Amino acid sequence: MVHTHLPRALFLNDSNNGGSAKTRNVLLVVAHADDESMFFTPTINYLTSRGHNIHILCLSNGDADGKGNTRKEELYQASAILKVPYQHVKILDHPDLQDGFGKLWITIYWQRLLKRKSKFLLASSQRKVEAWELVSTNIFRKYSGPVDIWFFKLYSMQCSNKMLHCLVNQQPRKSFLAMAQHASQWVWFRKLFVAFSSCTYVNTLRKMK
Repeated sequence: MVHTHLPRALFLNDSNNGGSAKTRNVLLVVAHADDESMFFTPTINYLTSRGHNIHILCLSNGDADGKGNTRKEELYQASAILKVPYQHVKILDHPDLQDGFGKLWITIYWQRLLKRKSKFLLASSQRKVEAWELVSTNIFRKYSGPVDIWFFKLYSMQCSNKMLHCLVNQQPRKSFLAMAQHASQWVWFRKLFVAFSSCTYVNTLRKMK
């Protein structure tokens, strides 16, 4: 796995003193079932290859078209492809966090949910919690595919004081296999998205303060 990082940014298996790193509990928060496959496969592959315990919290069961139960099962199947255990996947069906166009999520609800889940992981690990976010890019980089790896290197040279990491997906085929488990969503334009999206090939993460 190619792992490009900046000197000031320590990410999970990195170590300040050169010693061996310990296994971490990692909570990946996504809005919808299929986001984990479309956007975060490079991160998930990186973490599983290093033995970290990944938990996925999906904030909506995707019931906008009455397919909530189907999409839940699809997420479990995709998680299996990504080597995330079934019992580590939590899918919410909260009345204030429903999927669909025009639906507005009140920030305070999902913030409370994240706080409760983070407390559980913190109690399990007895370590300080770190938060990382996926860096948004312009539309050109978004659909530049693997070329975005080189754009990140140029970008990082200009932002040496930022805590950034570039996680490159050495198994991009797994993105397609995982997304294909979401059969109800695996339509032609999503196939094109996965093929050309930079998120299939690389995730640029920023440490949140």
